Amino acid sequence: MKLKFFSFLSIALLAIIMASSASVRAQTKEPRVLVFTKTLGYHHASIGPAIKAVMKLGKENGFLVDTTTDVNKFEESNLKRYAALIFISISGIIGPEGYGLNGYGTGRYGTGGYIFNAAQRADLQRYIEAGGGFVGIHEAVDAMYDWHWYGRMIGANFAFHPAAQTATYDVIDKNFIATKHLPDKWVRVDEPYYPKLMNKDIHVLISLEEPTVLNNKYSPTTFQKMGDLHPISWYHNFDGGRAFYTALGHTDESYNSDTLYLKHILGGIKYAIGKNAPLNYAKAKIPRATEEDRLIKTKLITGVLDEPMEMTILPNLDILITERKGQIMHYDHLTKKVKQVGFINSYFHTLHNKSVNAEEGVLGLQADPDFAKNHYIYIYYAPVDTSVNQLSRFTFVNGKVDPKSEKVILQVHTMREICCHTGGSIAFGKDHNLFLSVGDNTTPFDEPNLPKKAPNTYSFSPLDDRPGHEQYDDRRGSGNTNDLRGKILRIKIKPDGTYDIPEGNLFPVGTAKTRPEIYIMGDRNPYRISFDKKTGFLYWGEVGPDANKDSLATHGPRGYDEVNQARKAGNFGYPYFVGNNFPYREYDYATGKVGDAFDPAHPVNHSRNNTGLVDLPPAQPAFIWYPYDRSPDFWELGTGGRSAMAGPVFHSDMFAKPGLPAYYNGKLFIYDWIRNWIMAVEMLPNGDYTGLEPFMGHTKFSAPIDMELGPDGKLYVLEYGNGWFTKNPDAGLSRIDYNPGNRAPEIASISSNKMLGALPLTVTLNVDAIDPEHDKMTYTWNLGNGVKKITTTPKLTYTYTKNGNYNVSVSVKDSKNAAGKSNSIRIAAGSTELANDPTAPYAAGKALFLSLDCPSCHKVDEKSVGPAFTDVSKKYTNNDETVKKLTDKIKNGGSGVWGDVVMPAHPTLKADDTKKILDWIYSLSGK
Repeated sequence: MKLKFFSFLSIALLAIIMASSASVRAQTKEPRVLVFTKTLGYHHASIGPAIKAVMKLGKENGFLVDTTTDVNKFEESNLKRYAALIFISISGIIGPEGYGLNGYGTGRYGTGGYIFNAAQRADLQRYIEAGGGFVGIHEAVDAMYDWHWYGRMIGANFAFHPAAQTATYDVIDKNFIATKHLPDKWVRVDEPYYPKLMNKDIHVLISLEEPTVLNNKYSPTTFQKMGDLHPISWYHNFDGGRAFYTALGHTDESYNSDTLYLKHILGGIKYAIGKNAPLNYAKAKIPRATEEDRLIKTKLITGVLDEPMEMTILPNLDILITERKGQIMHYDHLTKKVKQVGFINSYFHTLHNKSVNAEEGVLGLQADPDFAKNHYIYIYYAPVDTSVNQLSRFTFVNGKVDPKSEKVILQVHTMREICCHTGGSIAFGKDHNLFLSVGDNTTPFDEPNLPKKAPNTYSFSPLDDRPGHEQYDDRRGSGNTNDLRGKILRIKIKPDGTYDIPEGNLFPVGTAKTRPEIYIMGDRNPYRISFDKKTGFLYWGEVGPDANKDSLATHGPRGYDEVNQARKAGNFGYPYFVGNNFPYREYDYATGKVGDAFDPAHPVNHSRNNTGLVDLPPAQPAFIWYPYDRSPDFWELGTGGRSAMAGPVFHSDMFAKPGLPAYYNGKLFIYDWIRNWIMAVEMLPNGDYTGLEPFMGHTKFSAPIDMELGPDGKLYVLEYGNGWFTKNPDAGLSRIDYNPGNRAPEIASISSNKMLGALPLTVTLNVDAIDPEHDKMTYTWNLGNGVKKITTTPKLTYTYTKNGNYNVSVSVKDSKNAAGKSNSIRIAAGSTELANDPTAPYAAGKALFLSLDCPSCHKVDEKSVGPAFTDVSKKYTNNDETVKKLTDKIKNGGSGVWGDVVMPAHPTLKADDTKKILDWIYSLSGK
């Protein structure tokens, strides 16, 4: 017994010794660093010498050096090999892939281009959190503006630089390994970088003496000098790792012969390597990114809904949906069927002014927090007989919305027979506090019947307060503290259907010339809102003005859509400000005289139509903002038309069984009705923005108009469909399902070597498919004639002996019986000619049309909010002059030919692509 115990103890001690020895080996082996030099913008000639210099430093100082421009190296299993990462003058916005852009970013000195995808970005962050080291050299700070985590980690963003020149650099800390050898005043030739958005937690090592710098043609005309402390090099411990940065290193000489500089970066590398301890991923705070193919769009309703507006998911997972023309639809989650359960007679089209599209109707919908007990639902709509939009409460009992149960709660007085902006979204906060978004009810278009160059709005902020022009003055609504339009209201619903004013609204009860219901003012069209019950923050999408370019000397900034976050009541600025508090100007519509820009710290309302306070609360900047062009601050949001909307924030601990992966915990979902994307916004625990990325970026969504998290923790998406004011075949309701286990094979395409031919027709079919888990696959071919064939290879040869058009598809199954099905291709057996299609040569143009935001406003042969393309084809002669005119219109946007609705600009669309689209349009009428 003693012998057995001694043997066990000996084995245990031996295991401890071996583990300790392995740990020592891991800590004492030569450290390895990865040098990354990917550039999508400016490429420094000194990158080559820099690589050679770091490799030489490695040989001389006992660390191994790998170099790469391959982003695929930023994967966790590979990053674990490195004690430090060294980014040398990388350039480009390192963010979600698929939106590549070279050159300088519009309106800033930063460079554009996308390198890392979301998974690589997450793995880099986890690497630092696990204890990894980072060195940034020179232009490494001029990248990743979209990713605020990177900006905080490297310590700053780049603002600008004068040309390379001799300047003096003060070494203010000589106790650090990277600076202890340097003179107090280091005079050298380099590019003197001016940083911005400094992380206040960095420890500055070197400061630029600004008086020694000659500002020249590479400097902006106006800039903010930093003063006595102008950080050039620094270090800090960050998120569990170590980060060192130096802005120096522009010249080849820095790496070829400057021993002071080489010791400087060597010290930074040694600091980043630290003790060369193994990475501890148990300390990583964020999960690895979820593979997109684990998220599945499950269609629940397709082709039935007619202009769906908003939905509410009931406790039993049934779903109610409002349709703008008055129908209340019900989706039964058990039977999977949808039916009409109510109707509200509403004002949804103009009665007299046929040239205007009314946006009113039945809009918002939300179930009471206690629906399971009281069966109350709340609907915001425009009654057919009264010029108001109103919030009413109804009961939904026994499968019917009872019209007799209506209890009118609140009315918003409006102007009718005009366009635009209704808002109309409903969300519940805590303690039965109901939030209601209300549009500004203001016409944003140019006023008609005026001379061509007469004073007008020109798609900027409408501020015309002349008598008779009220619909063109948004200071009567959004900027009016005594008007409910252009606001988000907050009221506390009482059991009898009346309401109280909760504490904390923008204006206390009894404040003269104000409405106490107002929680947020300064909105244009806050179309979709959501409330985060965990943080108490309100989110909304704000559909912004249409101006494509700045006119800062006359009107103000170009238009921006916004996503906003309110942690408390506030004024969000419109019609005085847009985006990041970019100010509009006072403007006299009678004379065209331009006044001062509005002051965000002290906005004032001097409109003759103002019934509220003159002095307004300070304006709050937007959370996220983007124009028609690519945003210099949120590049990944793309270009084109825009209609921003806000969805929910996902918190896994609020659901018994979360329906989304942990990677999305704490992230806000936003979406755009025109651009058809969904984004996941990453925030710090306090709610500050840190980055965003595409959500299911390769999945098609058709004008998403509402998004909710159900009681099952799953995300539901309501789609309006591509086309305005009409029943769209692609309108529908979907649920996003998460598959954490085995995934079905992914099928890229099915093809045939022959698509037609005389009998007997022998074809060879191929399918391009992969299995994510690399399982073996079998292929079941449906040959369209009742015959099925099974193969173990992705290829089949088959002979058709009878005439016919056969739809051929293939199902691919893995060894765990998960299967995917291909699209169908048509094989015409017995036919030797394809049907003649005059538009076939222009298929590339049609494909481009479908890939852009065009289908949201145009259809081929019927009018939407924009003209039918067949009508466009008939109207315009196909000649060089007209093609140039239409090309400019597509690129720059505009209005006035087919109506008042502004055509969005497409500033990044290439001329060749525009020509392909126009060729296809002309082919529709045979031109």
